[in-house]
Amino acid sequence: MSNAFPFAAIVGQEDMKLAMIMTAIDPKIGGVLVFGDRGTGKSTAVRGLADLLPPIKSVEGCPVNSGSLDETPSWFKASSEKLIEIPMPVVDLPLGIGSDRVTGALDIEKALVEGIKSFQPGLLAKANRGYLYIDEVNLLEDHIVDLLLDVSQSGENVIEREGLSIRHASDFILIGSGNPEEGELRPQLLDRFGLSVEVVTPNSIQERIEVIKRRDLYDQDPQSFQQNWKKENQKICKKILDARKIIDKIETPESILELCAEICIELGSDGLRGELTLLRAARALAAYRNSKKILKTHIKNVASMCLSHRLRRDPLDETGTSSRVERALNTVCG
Repeated sequence: MSNAFPFAAIVGQEDMKLAMIMTAIDPKIGGVLVFGDRGTGKSTAVRGLADLLPPIKSVEGCPVNSGSLDETPSWFKASSEKLIEIPMPVVDLPLGIGSDRVTGALDIEKALVEGIKSFQPGLLAKANRGYLYIDEVNLLEDHIVDLLLDVSQSGENVIEREGLSIRHASDFILIGSGNPEEGELRPQLLDRFGLSVEVVTPNSIQERIEVIKRRDLYDQDPQSFQQNWKKENQKICKKILDARKIIDKIETPESILELCAEICIELGSDGLRGELTLLRAARALAAYRNSKKILKTHIKNVASMCLSHRLRRDPLDETGTSSRVERALNTVCG
C-alpha cells in the first residue's frame, strides 16, 4: 500500500489541484508548471493524485509499462503475455542527472563484439503512461531540457549511438515546479507546459493550523489517515473517470471558439497553442463538472492557467501576467 498523502486532504491550493485533475482527465492538455514557495504541497499533490488514480495494466516485466504485447519495444523480449496491474508511475527527474540516465544507455561494446543490442532503460522509459516530476525545473541543464522537448513533442524516446538506434514509447504528463526567483525557464520548455499555476504559503491562521493538524495526524499514523480520507479520494477519482467517459461528447459552441480566439488576440499571444490548450482545458473542466457543453464560465475559470505563462513580459506592467489575463477577460467578456 502506498504511503502517499491523500490528494483530497491537501488544504487550499485549489488552482494547483484543479490543473492536475484536468490533465488527468485529458493528458493532451499538456503538463502543469507550478511556481511558488517551498513547502506548499507541490510534490505532495503529484504523488497524491497518482495514488488515487486507478492502476494501469502493463505487460509483466516490461520496462516501459506497455499496455499490450503489440506495444512492447522490439528490444524487449517478454517472458509471457500476462498483464499485471501496476500503480500509476511517478518518476522524479533530479537536477544534475546525466543524459544517459534520462534516455537510457546502449552497451556499445556488447553490440559491436556480440552483435546484441543491449539497452539499459532510463527515466523516460519508467515514466511512460505516468508522470514525470521535475522539482526546480527552472534550474535544469539545457541539454536535458532539449531532450525533454524532443520526447514530449514526439511521445517517443530515440537513442542513437555509433550507428545503432533504439526507440520506445515515452508518453508522460510533465509536472514541473520551482521558484521563479531562482532562475527563468527557457521559453521553449515553458510553452510545452499546458497549464501553469502559482502557489503561495497560506496567510490565513485557520488554514495554516489545518495544514499543520492534517500533516501531524498523517505523520503519526499514515494508514489511519489515508483510511479517513479514502471516501473523499474515491469521489475525486470517480469524477475523473466519469469525465474521461464523456469528454468526447462535450459540445463546443462556435461562440466558445470565437471567445478563445478573441482572448488570445487581446493578449497578443504568440502562435495557436494557447487557444488549443484553453479549449481542451475548458472541455476537461466541463466534463469534470458534468456539463453537456463548454460554457463561458469554464473558459474564465481556466484562462489564467492556460495563458499566463505564454505571454511576453511587459517591463512597463508590474501587475504580472495573471492580472493581464484577467483584464483581457473583462475586455472580451464584458
